[in-house]
Amino acid sequence: MQLSALTDHIKNVLSIEAFKDYAPNGLQVEGKHEVKHLVTGVTASRRFLEEAALLGADAVLVHHGWFWKGEDPRLVGMKYRRLKVLMDHEMSLLAYHLPLDAHPELGNNAQLAKKLGLTVEARTGEMELLNFCRPMEGSVDTEVLLARLTSVLQRTPLVVGDKPRQLKKIALCTGAAQDWLGQAAEAGCDAFISGEISERTTHEARELGIFYISAGHHATERFGVQALGEALKAQFPELTVTFVDDENPV
Repeated sequence: MQLSALTDHIKNVLSIEAFKDYAPNGLQVEGKHEVKHLVTGVTASRRFLEEAALLGADAVLVHHGWFWKGEDPRLVGMKYRRLKVLMDHEMSLLAYHLPLDAHPELGNNAQLAKKLGLTVEARTGEMELLNFCRPMEGSVDTEVLLARLTSVLQRTPLVVGDKPRQLKKIALCTGAAQDWLGQAAEAGCDAFISGEISERTTHEARELGIFYISAGHHATERFGVQALGEALKAQFPELTVTFVDDENPV
């Protein structure tokens, strides 16, 4: 399919124009005009790009792309070497940040909640990225939820704060949303699941009386790009879509 048709379709699906983001959403580097093989991943790292090139990708689609607000704009060093992989293989780079976090079906938040057996009841915060969820069974034993997280993400989460026996209301936001812990506590949540943790988060969780679960930035944001890839493959059968996971312990 044509690159322009692919980007136009994703633009509409994710409603990218509704978001004020920290990097451009959509086509970031232009390559071949025809896309037969799309490789998806979390971050446009050099190792990910090299693997995509070995697979014969015409384009790559990631959650964390390039050209972040405030970063050095020069194409030197690490950034040049990444770009060179794209240019040498005429691969396009497509990136979708907040739109891929927030989508109510394909997004990172929605996908993680679904995999954990949680129902999203409300969304709030900046661009409705903070999700308030309830377990599908009404309440869930804390150890059961932690075991689900470990199984789904294939990593043991870091937990801080007093651990309740049962969880009825759970806040969720993938990535680096630890600074929304106060909002989760004010909303009466028993626990908050996000990706990253800061030094201050431990003290805040203890003093706010909320259980915080740090499950990994990369780990919590693997599922949105996979869901989008599967949706594209279903919509466009002529398109081959492959997910490549450049594992990251953070």
